[in-house]
Amino acid sequence: MKKTILISAVAAAGTLGYLFWPGPKSDQSTANRITDQGAALVEIVLPENLSTNAQIGKRGFDANCAACHGLNAVGKQGVAPPLVHVIYEPGHHGDESFQRAVAQGVRAHHWPFGNMPPIDGLARPDVTMITQYVRELQRANGIN
Repeated sequence: MKKTILISAVAAAGTLGYLFWPGPKSDQSTANRITDQGAALVEIVLPENLSTNAQIGKRGFDANCAACHGLNAVGKQGVAPPLVHVIYEPGHHGDESFQRAVAQGVRAHHWPFGNMPPIDGLARPDVTMITQYVRELQRANGIN
């Protein structure tokens, strides 16, 4: 009789354990990767004020760059990198790097997003203003 009760208790515990055991994590992580597509890659602090040139640059950025690089240059998961990042600090990627990226495109070299194509319709003065906007965002976030 004691043996029967013990076997029943073990069977019941096993059944309850099976029913309440969490499912496989790989399914959840796959779901997260799908829903995170396009999510911001960094959190930033916005500057209290933008210079006049940076305000003009923000309008240009929003119209030509934000679709890939995200609003306020925070990047987009699976799409394009954040520009408010130490990799794009002036000492590593000078202002001319932004000019060349827009005019000629860029081969992927820091991030796994693929190549950036050239962007049509932006003249050097436009890119100068956009770069000013990005630099002011960077400075507000401790990237000099």
